[in-house]
Amino acid sequence: MGSDKAFNTLLIGGRGTIGSGLRTYLPEMDGRYRFCSIDLPGAPDRAEGRADGRFVDMNIVEEPDRFRAMLPGFDLVVYLARQGDLAAMNAMTDLVFESVLDLCHPGSAGSPGGPDHRPMIVGSSSVHAVDDAYRFFESGAYALIAERRFDSIQEWPEPISAHLPACPINDYGHEKAYVEAWVERAAGRGCGAVATRWGGVNPRNTPITEERGYFAVWCHQQDAAAMVHAAYTAHLAGKLPPARHYFVISDNTYNIFDIQTPKEEIGYQPRHDAETYIRG
Repeated sequence: MGSDKAFNTLLIGGRGTIGSGLRTYLPEMDGRYRFCSIDLPGAPDRAEGRADGRFVDMNIVEEPDRFRAMLPGFDLVVYLARQGDLAAMNAMTDLVFESVLDLCHPGSAGSPGGPDHRPMIVGSSSVHAVDDAYRFFESGAYALIAERRFDSIQEWPEPISAHLPACPINDYGHEKAYVEAWVERAAGRGCGAVATRWGGVNPRNTPITEERGYFAVWCHQQDAAAMVHAAYTAHLAGKLPPARHYFVISDNTYNIFDIQTPKEEIGYQPRHDAETYIRG
């Protein structure tokens, strides 16, 4: 990109599984990433010493002013944290997006980037935001896929579109749909924003074979980082489509989600396939 400027990145919940993967793999994709992670006091670091970063112990809900004071100067904010029930989670989402959007309006001041410095925000969603679109525990093609009865499938379903609106069936899905609604609001106010519909990311980076259908939703931490990097790169180039919610899934042989859209729109390049690990 022709610049030595650091990519100052704030991870809200960066010691967790996804955050530790971002801290591990994003610097391999571009050495300009610099991380600060906000986590609850005592939160374990899933990277287990494999990734660096500056760490701040803070409950942002209890210290909102301190949280807001930290935001100026960051180029990328990745919202990963979770807490409490649906109401508590949505209240924290309000706090995060409202605080970031205060820096996104034209003429905002108070950051090294100058009066027009606008951070990009990545809001964590999940494949569970669209749980009603596929039901592994019912009949039909998706159930057969989950059971790995591939020869019994008469017609393979079309990939679940990246443009499909959220259709949750439980509180976890509803909290993710709420994040997606905020991403749309942020984009409407001129802030670079994307919702990442994370698939099955785990610290071992292997498909969990005992979990029904996991191989179809699995995502390696490196591929999760590749999605964030692709979105941020597109944002810097002025090419990030507004208010997208991309499925963050590895290039699995038996994938059921549309990852072609982010490949085409922002250059997402997943490297891993669940079948390699299952067979290996």
